[in-house]
Amino acid sequence: MEINIAHITARSEKEAMDWSLVLASQGIEAFIDCAEEDGRWRLRISPAEFERAQSAIRLYRLENRGRVWRQELRWTGLLFDWRAGFWFCLLIALHALNESGRASLEAAGLMSSDAVRAGEWWRLFTAITLHADWVHLAGNVSSGLVLLGLAMGSYGAGRAVLASFLAGAGGNALWLFGHAENHLSVGASGMVMGALGLLAVHSLSLRHHGAAAAQLIVRGVLAGLLLFVMLGLNRGPRVDIVAHLGGFVSGCLLGLVLVLLPERWTKDHRLDTAAGLLCLALGVVTWTLAVR
Repeated sequence: MEINIAHITARSEKEAMDWSLVLASQGIEAFIDCAEEDGRWRLRISPAEFERAQSAIRLYRLENRGRVWRQELRWTGLLFDWRAGFWFCLLIALHALNESGRASLEAAGLMSSDAVRAGEWWRLFTAITLHADWVHLAGNVSSGLVLLGLAMGSYGAGRAVLASFLAGAGGNALWLFGHAENHLSVGASGMVMGALGLLAVHSLSLRHHGAAAAQLIVRGVLAGLLLFVMLGLNRGPRVDIVAHLGGFVSGCLLGLVLVLLPERWTKDHRLDTAAGLLCLALGVVTWTLAVR
């Protein structure tokens, strides 16, 4: 009997149960048992279905590998992706490097509207990763970690961080229009407002759920606008309202693009990974041009 049975070993009983449900959804019959010799859980299936079963389990693991980082916030239904912390750890490391005096990053990467008009377009991006001092950085980290983490949980880690990064550059680019004087600035606040813009329009993903979802959509958009007024329009010595506005509007527009994408694209984890790698490449290329 055992000769005509193929086995797939799982790490736990729960994993074996999950995999059996995956196989059942594909019409593959599987039996769960625990091996007497080593106590490991396994799925017993027909040898004829072995390759198809392995493929189904491999796809399931690929689709769910991000769940370690994505956690549902209790009583809200929102997903928070803790990988947002890596982005802000990078910002902290860059600021520490700049403060140490080992590298003069600010002069090379700050936003200068005159320099951008002269062709140094990369400053639109490099300025996002720089901060005036630790207080400035702490303000963006405290609000940005929450907003970017929620955006990554809603859209996917790669898509959200790329869209937010582009939105931050869009916020800096707004200074190129209608302002003759040279504008100098640094900071990730435009990117943070871009993440808020993504969240403001995400409720539009419910548009196919009938009239009952209309109120949720309106509430989501209004909540995003009110948060922008509270966080983005408060005046202060280091508040760049133009960059905030440009980042928020850019985030809303990019969010609309992501929401309107076909479902097969929004659920494709390979595209999300590609978006994350593209964001990393954009950061590397722009800083390479800045320090060249």
